[in-house]
Amino acid sequence: MLRIYLARHGQDEDNANGILNGRRDMPLTDKGVAQANDVAQKIVATDIRFSHIYASPLKRAYRTAEIIAEALHMPRPNVLPDLVERDFGVMSGQPQSKILELCSPDILPTETITYFLKPEGAETFPQLIQRASRVLDEIRKRHSDGNILLVTHGDFGKMVYAAYYHLDWKDVLQMFHFGNSELLELSANSGPEETHVFKIPQHNS
Repeated sequence: MLRIYLARHGQDEDNANGILNGRRDMPLTDKGVAQANDVAQKIVATDIRFSHIYASPLKRAYRTAEIIAEALHMPRPNVLPDLVERDFGVMSGQPQSKILELCSPDILPTETITYFLKPEGAETFPQLIQRASRVLDEIRKRHSDGNILLVTHGDFGKMVYAAYYHLDWKDVLQMFHFGNSELLELSANSGPEETHVFKIPQHNS
């Protein structure tokens, strides 16, 4: 059976500074490195083993994937370009505090994040669902069984989850917070309500 595990990168400099990063390519902070090491050691402790690790090309995700691979004594992760974060368009580099001002009324507030839906130049969530479906199709084409780890980002990771379980993107945005270095399991034996493997209590974007 094929099990797809989904990890989000550790905290990066934009996360720490309250900046909307999107495809800005900022490195992990010291805290982000510690978060990546934490999830790596939890993976080792629970004896989860991956046959392959794929990562977004952005530094924060690829370095997180490297740290996990190193802990598991695996080769360096493979880059899968479609795992890149959502293009935030004109919101890239803006303070998170300006979402209401710049994006209302096209927003979706949740307990932890206010999502902007269609600012100029940004990928929409329906477009992300299409890209997520491509990722899942590619993984299934390459692998028929085993444990595969995908290291990606907050918005896009949620849309991989939505595509896997055939859920509405608006519902998924409000279902849970996909925090830095959290790990999800997507498999036939893991329903949407029990997908978190490791949940870390923090609210970095």
